[in-house]
Amino acid sequence: MRTGCVRALTALFAIGMLGAAYVSAADFELIGRIQPERPLPVFLQGATAPFHAATEADETGRFHFRKLTAGTYVVMVGGIQRTVEVGPSLADSRRRVTITIDLAGDNFEPRARVSVRELAVPESARREYEEAEKALGRRDATAAVGHLKRAVELAPAFSAAWNHLGTVAYQTGQYAEAESDFRKALDVDPDAYAPLVNLGGVLINLGKLDEALDCNLRAVRKSPGDALANSQLGMTYFAQSQLDLAEQYLTAAKHIDPSHFSHPQLILAEIHLRRNDPKAAARELEDLLARHPDLAEASKIKDEIARLRAGN
Repeated sequence: MRTGCVRALTALFAIGMLGAAYVSAADFELIGRIQPERPLPVFLQGATAPFHAATEADETGRFHFRKLTAGTYVVMVGGIQRTVEVGPSLADSRRRVTITIDLAGDNFEPRARVSVRELAVPESARREYEEAEKALGRRDATAAVGHLKRAVELAPAFSAAWNHLGTVAYQTGQYAEAESDFRKALDVDPDAYAPLVNLGGVLINLGKLDEALDCNLRAVRKSPGDALANSQLGMTYFAQSQLDLAEQYLTAAKHIDPSHFSHPQLILAEIHLRRNDPKAAARELEDLLARHPDLAEASKIKDEIARLRAGN
């Protein structure tokens, strides 16, 4: 469709913020496998809602998370992050979702890098941080925030705790507070990557596009294989009507993590609409629904695809 359709899509589906229509019962399982096979720590975080869990892959590279609510998650192994959708449409009859993490050819880092500043954090602050992660595992964001605030009181230079506070604030829609927390994380550790890319995201939501562009460019230069950094840089260029650059980085994000929680397909569809290519837009929306079939807006997206295919 045309520019009018672009405006309609933008009004219906905020950039990167499509929600999912899920039941709340914690009765799904995630079964995963690392290839090549190796025993490694595996972390699971909520992509759009506060949550944290950890486990260990066995010698065959297999790992298992139980009692999950339906939703969008990020699986992290070393330096690799992959989005996984947990929900009724992608689960088997036993409510299990499976994923394979292929480390071959990726920027795999068997050990997470820890800054000298983090090593100086006192044990009391670390304990509060660990309690915050346990609280997030229970989906108790309020308790988690309390522990994290105590952690930064005990250790004001605890960058990871500031970043964690910012992440919870961001996921609960408190964008100004998230911006402040991410900036504090960077103030105490200017080389930290996580608060840099996270700040780049929240600045888009706050409409601070010049700063967002700077943060996201720096993030992509630091980690060119990070889907989030590429997607956010593409979003920033899109918001500035630089469509060629937006397409370049959103396509890169989709290549790195095709199911990424920022939904790069949505904005790519809008780019195709602005170029009067409705069939290409339809293909992007179809790909989005194939990877996220339980989106709350799925029926509206299906209607839009039908209109695009019909040329209306």
